[in-house]
Amino acid sequence: MNCFVTGASGFIGANLVHELVGRGHRVKALLRPQSDLRGLHGVKFERVESDLSDMATLTAAMEGCEWCFHVAASYHLWLRDYGPMYATNVGGTRSVIHAAARTGCRRIIYTSTVGCVGLPSRAGGKIVPSDETAPVAEEQLTNHYKRSKWQAEQVAIQCAREGFPVIIVNPSAPVGPRDVKPTPTGQVIVDFLNRKVPAYLDTGLNWVHVRDVCAGHILAAEKGHIGERYILGNAEGNWTLKEAFAVLEEITDIPAPKFRIPYFAALAAAKMNETLSFFTRKPPRAPLAGVRMAKHKMFFSPAKAIRELGLPQTPPRQALADAVNWFRENGYVKGGR
Repeated sequence: MNCFVTGASGFIGANLVHELVGRGHRVKALLRPQSDLRGLHGVKFERVESDLSDMATLTAAMEGCEWCFHVAASYHLWLRDYGPMYATNVGGTRSVIHAAARTGCRRIIYTSTVGCVGLPSRAGGKIVPSDETAPVAEEQLTNHYKRSKWQAEQVAIQCAREGFPVIIVNPSAPVGPRDVKPTPTGQVIVDFLNRKVPAYLDTGLNWVHVRDVCAGHILAAEKGHIGERYILGNAEGNWTLKEAFAVLEEITDIPAPKFRIPYFAALAAAKMNETLSFFTRKPPRAPLAGVRMAKHKMFFSPAKAIRELGLPQTPPRQALADAVNWFRENGYVKGGR
């Protein structure tokens, strides 16, 4: 297939380009002039230099493409001005979907987030992982990133209702190779490797290999139903941060933190950090939005994607090990160990 990929220099985007080309597909990748291309090293693709606001370039570039993967997003938990984030995440999604439909793309895969899925419930004292039917409560949209992605997903849903061939995928917490920036989740692993994690919060994520997330995008294009959402996660990947650190300790022989930070203390520290950031104009190390998100264990069920798409299920331990190896091999760890 001829494929168009936005956000190709990002963590999921770069891995998706590698996965598509590895399966014999041809890729046009939308990239900004200043994009960091380290994640795309060694893969052959056609570069389209523009941004999501340039409708004419988007439309021209998508001519002849059968699949469009809209992966690009502005992901920041703290900014002095959130206007550009909404322009990218909401306006950019509308532009890409309309351009893809105008040029006859057969499938438009929109990359959302599990942050647009309702939080897990509790039954019998246990957490019940959410699925695609869980409604999002207003209080869940606690930060501008989540709010902008939720609005963007509503754009995608409405376009599907209007007959556009849109399918939505909601990745959980991907880890693995080519996390160049790195992502907030990847940064947790880098900090662990550099022994900068003295304590942990009582939170949790659904950990999934980025390779499975990319396979899920392609499977959604091949088998997904228009207008549907698919959580791209791992059925065995609902781990607390403490559990994830314990696995990292087994993989690396680096001692896991033993002290748990009380939530109120983390919240107070984040508020102080953000106050300082207002004056220094530098992002806080622990954004308030991130701490508020950590109040909940973000456990999700990928059963629908496994059942309907055949989503692969690489063990989460392997995902962490692959991330560790990549960070070590690419200079993110002091001393290389």
